[in-house]
Amino acid sequence: MLRVVVRRSTDVNYFTNDDARELEGLRHGGPGWWPRGDGDANDPRDVARVLQSSQRSAIVGYDVIVAAPRPLSILMAIDESRAPDVIAAHRASVGACVDYLEEHAVVVRDRRGGTDREVGGQWSRVVAFTHGLNRHGEPHLHDHVLVGARPDGARTVLDSRALFAHASAADSLYRASFRHELSERTTWSSWRSFDGIDHVVGLDEGYRALWGGHHAQRGEKLHWSRRATAAAWASDLERFEPVGVLHAPERTGTLDEHAFAASFEGRFDVSRRHVVAAWANASVFGVSARDLNAAVDDHYPGLSSGRGVHEATIGVRDARMTALVRERGERPITRAMTDEWRQRSRPSIRSRSDRSR
Repeated sequence: MLRVVVRRSTDVNYFTNDDARELEGLRHGGPGWWPRGDGDANDPRDVARVLQSSQRSAIVGYDVIVAAPRPLSILMAIDESRAPDVIAAHRASVGACVDYLEEHAVVVRDRRGGTDREVGGQWSRVVAFTHGLNRHGEPHLHDHVLVGARPDGARTVLDSRALFAHASAADSLYRASFRHELSERTTWSSWRSFDGIDHVVGLDEGYRALWGGHHAQRGEKLHWSRRATAAAWASDLERFEPVGVLHAPERTGTLDEHAFAASFEGRFDVSRRHVVAAWANASVFGVSARDLNAAVDDHYPGLSSGRGVHEATIGVRDARMTALVRERGERPITRAMTDEWRQRSRPSIRSRSDRSR
């Protein structure tokens, strides 16, 4: 899940002092890269300039932590030859996540004239740091994205409520983009179950059990070398025990209409960010961020300008496109990317005895 951490200090040594050597030779360049702007990501002074604020605010910026689903992180450990492309797919999706937040979540409240208006903004500089481990040495591909509290050219800081409100949609978009980018750049493909779990086609669930990511203690922050990382992963793999492979849906590029409709359950009204999250989560094998945003704006033109906290809303029935689905039945909605609306049975897991037959 995407996390937004408030920063009240311009001390960025935690990021610039970590070379993330566990990914040396796998990622392009060093851990730091610039989704927006440029500079030396190894220089604390350049990085600290990202954290812009106002004289009246104690908040200087935010650390937006974007983490890959565990099975996609595991691919780095079991398929080193394709690990660079996995990391590239992750970074492309992080960039799409930043673009979404800038377009729909970066707003400044203007209270002139006795009324509140939400004015859109953009960060002048955004720097990100790509890491590949958690504190226990397990595969954990994630980025720390540093952004300022004050948008470019604004006099006041952004409305943090909007940033937190759009975090869930941004995370769903990132994951859908990652599933899409992975299949575009590698021979692997990823899919999302009706229960909301990301899987990799053909990847045994025993790997998830081996590197579960959940520990009683947080662990000590260490700086791993690439050699130590590879040796630790190889040692872990000696303990691997097959559990089974979940059967992926047969069709790719489909939008699961049941998962889509279920996303709005319990809501009274629906804004654009809710539709984006629903569309992304229902895109079983992923979708490019550009196609997703275009599809949402195409089907929901009244929500296309939605940004900030106070977005325009529609009813749940309209959000589910119930009338359109009933009218068209099994035919496509409009966009080729959806292919067709269909019901998908829940995946089953093959036991070891089943696989040996």
